Amino acid sequence: MEVLSEVSRTLGEYLLLPNETTEECTPDRVDLTTALVRHRVGEASPLRVATPLLSAIMEAVSGPRLAIALAQCGGLSFVHQNQPVEAQVEDVATVKRHKAGFRPATVSLKPTATLDEVAELVRESGAEQVPVTEDGTVGGRLVGLIGPGDFHRDRHGGGAPVSARMRGVGDLLTAPVGVSLGDANALLWDRRADVLAVVDGAGVLDSLVLRRDYDTHKRFRHESVDGLKRLRVAAGVNTRDHRDRVPALVEAGADLLCIDSSDGYSVYQARVLEDVRSAHGEGVYVGAGNVVDGRAFEYLADAGAAFVKVGIGGGSICTTRAQKGIGRGQASALLDVAQARDAYARRTGEYVPLVCDGGVLEDSHMAIALAMGADAIMLGRYFARTSESPTRRVRVNGQDYKEYWGEGSMRARNTARYEHHEHTQAVAFAEGVDGLVPYAGSLYDAVAMTTSKIRATMVSCGSTSLEAFRESARMVVVSEQSFRQTGAEVLVRERADTIG
Repeated sequence: MEVLSEVSRTLGEYLLLPNETTEECTPDRVDLTTALVRHRVGEASPLRVATPLLSAIMEAVSGPRLAIALAQCGGLSFVHQNQPVEAQVEDVATVKRHKAGFRPATVSLKPTATLDEVAELVRESGAEQVPVTEDGTVGGRLVGLIGPGDFHRDRHGGGAPVSARMRGVGDLLTAPVGVSLGDANALLWDRRADVLAVVDGAGVLDSLVLRRDYDTHKRFRHESVDGLKRLRVAAGVNTRDHRDRVPALVEAGADLLCIDSSDGYSVYQARVLEDVRSAHGEGVYVGAGNVVDGRAFEYLADAGAAFVKVGIGGGSICTTRAQKGIGRGQASALLDVAQARDAYARRTGEYVPLVCDGGVLEDSHMAIALAMGADAIMLGRYFARTSESPTRRVRVNGQDYKEYWGEGSMRARNTARYEHHEHTQAVAFAEGVDGLVPYAGSLYDAVAMTTSKIRATMVSCGSTSLEAFRESARMVVVSEQSFRQTGAEVLVRERADTIG
């Protein structure tokens, strides 16, 4: 038996000390670009993102709509693996069909559908414009568009047909497949239109260009896109069906994969990494984890992991520590693993990025995790609270919430991630809970606010890049009395959309 002498510490137990802020160190000059896959020291990573925020591999978090929004903000989403291969592949394909500025056709209705059906489809899918096709299928010939602004249920009646309120294709602004985004936006502004339909020679809708997306594109100039200008998206895999799941996801265009497990220090993950490398070569990137110490990091790095996730039991929805007595404070885990990562880079010449997964309760914790050595932050609760997450929005006692559950909960029944039974599909005990989190509004606003805070922190610490931030950061452990004085000492009116 070995008992470490350290105290297991969380991110909230540390504060950063300011460094000199020079005239050149301003928020607009801070570059948050980060590496996501391993690379030779001194060379650029093959996959980098402009915003170091990743959405967790969770059914309650990473749906296609959220993946699109996060990629537009410069981050990356990991579509969850707790679903059939075909369903996960379709989620990935939906995001990849979304070229920057072009919204793919993913839903549709018949002209005979009712306005109530339109309202329900808009609520479920988040679509702002619903294509109307002859046969009601996405691949059918376009006959019109309808959106929430085209009707009012009380005025027009929920049972009225779509054909009565839709804008017919003859009244729509259209362009052929292949039109550039610049030309599409020019048409929208010149014709004072809100939407442009891109259709092929057979009259089938390919995508929509919305004028309001012009402002979004200008606001987020650093979208995560591949060489074909398609939005980037990642996906989770497991150690059970990876031989079927990985090739299907690669074919669908997934930019990055990650083995989804609460404990990554296992021969099963090493075998997955070896299998993928043998079948697909070095061009398919697979991350691994989770780990909490340097030994486990080196094990997965030697096995070929593209990146390593750090954190066990620190998630807001996770109960692994209570159920199994396994884990480590997130700060202690990050500091240990980052030290091992840096030593590994010196020894081998290979830099393996770290992803902080769990233990983040405040925006300030993200800055501290980045200073401790994380290259990116993976978040569940943070994104689950936004409009773009795939779960239902519910109202309780006048307060809006979003549903949120852990991958180890009874609701998820994720036996591919938590292998409690070898020969059954039952979950012997839960390692997560099922609950509600306060609704926090738009992901776009949340990410903008969070990244502005991180930039401000880095400026106070005299850094304009994440690498410089890690190298120059100075921290101090917070005492209990200091912790009590961290927050405001007046009565603060809480807002439901507070994201921190």
